Amino acid sequence: MNKLYWEPATMLSPLPPVMVSCGNMEKSNIITIAWTGIINSDPAMTYVSIRPERYSYDMVKESGEFVINLTTKDLVSACDWCGVKSGRNFDKFKETGLTPVKGKRVDAPIIEESPINIECKVKDIVHLGSHDMFVAEIVGINVDSSIVDENNKLCLDKAGLVSYAHGTYYSLGRSLGTFGFSTKKGMKSIK
Repeated sequence: MNKLYWEPATMLSPLPPVMVSCGNMEKSNIITIAWTGIINSDPAMTYVSIRPERYSYDMVKESGEFVINLTTKDLVSACDWCGVKSGRNFDKFKETGLTPVKGKRVDAPIIEESPINIECKVKDIVHLGSHDMFVAEIVGINVDSSIVDENNKLCLDKAGLVSYAHGTYYSLGRSLGTFGFSTKKGMKSIK
């Protein structure tokens, strides 16, 4: 393998393109974010990184809450549109036809059409340079019953989730194994 060396850049991919809803039922917005992830398991914590000049930045900072709405193949056009257009100029719920529903534990709306809505309360804001990272505790998760089986197991393969890598959206492919599959009896060893 021939390796090329590049200067530091945002190279980690793929990422989840999510629609982050913020504000409240009277004044809300949706911002598309790919810089998000899990940062702790107990308590369950996540983050979103937002540029201070973005319209949603002050909404999240002032309210101290937001909702991460996972994006599916059916929602990828709305997700992209919400990342290109500004909430200063458009009511993104109205323009995309997405349905705002008040969260259970936050005042920010969830997106009804998203199969998973992660309700979050901000615990800290870390100033990093071009973006500020909103560190948040996950205070509730709304899951569409269509992706839960009869044993109450979450079946994300039924959700049609997408990923984002360097300007391109991708649908997720087939399963390659479950956690720990490489160590189970009868499996070939890793070389």
